[in-house]
Order: sequence, then C-alpha cells, then structure tokens
Amino acid sequence: MKKRYWMIIILLLLIGLDWVIRAPDSRSRQLTAAIAAQGSAKLKSYPYQFRVLKVTGETVFISTPRNVQVPAFKALAVLYPEIDTKNANDPAFIAAQTLLGEVQAEARAIVLAQPGIKDARWELDREWLAAHYIEVPER
Repeated sequence: MKKRYWMIIILLLLIGLDWVIRAPDSRSRQLTAAIAAQGSAKLKSYPYQFRVLKVTGETVFISTPRNVQVPAFKALAVLYPEIDTKNANDPAFIAAQTLLGEVQAEARAIVLAQPGIKDARWELDREWLAAHYIEVPER
C-alpha cells in the first residue's frame, strides 16, 4: 500500500516538474490571453491558436505552424484536410494560405500593441507539428 502512495506522489511531482519546465512565464501567458481576447472572430475561430512562447526583453516569440523549413501546405493539410494542398493553383488552397497570413498578421499586431513590446518574431511550433505527424527540422 505504501508503495502505491509513493508512486502517486512521484508521478505528481514529475507532472509538476514537467509543467514548470514547459509552462510559459506569466508575461507570455498574458500576451497569449491578449491574442485570444482582442482577436477578431476570424482569428478566434482559426483552427491553429497562435501563442506567445517567450518574452525576451521587448521582443516576443510567437508560435507559428510554418516557416521556410516547414512550408505552409504541410500545416494547411492538417488544418484543412479537405483542401488539395498539393495543387498550388487550387482556389481553396490559395484562400487558406491567404487566411493563414491574415490571422498570423493579426496575432502579431495584437502582441505588438501591448505595452513594453517593440518586436515580434515567429518561432516554429515544433510541438504542434510533431503532434500532427509533420516532420520537424533540426534546430
């Protein structure tokens, strides 16, 4: 019986440690909340939720599902499985790509409008990509 309690305590400690290691700081959470609260209906309903990963001085790092290493079509294939993302001329693909750019720009603008923030940079959301079986490039 004592072994079971110790295992539960150890498990809870490991979960707590994991949260402390991976949880963003309070400023990052505050800025992520600003994106959620101030975003348009388009941003709020977008299937990918942008979030602030970290704040360094006056610079924030915002998550993104794409960059030069992971092209938009890979993320869009997950976000919109009904779209033919292999056909760059497909009007639905072009519209989805445009929408991604619009909501990404809106999230960035919201964060830049917050006090004390002067710059915003994009950081590839490796966890999201890996969770959706998209190959994540080495750092």
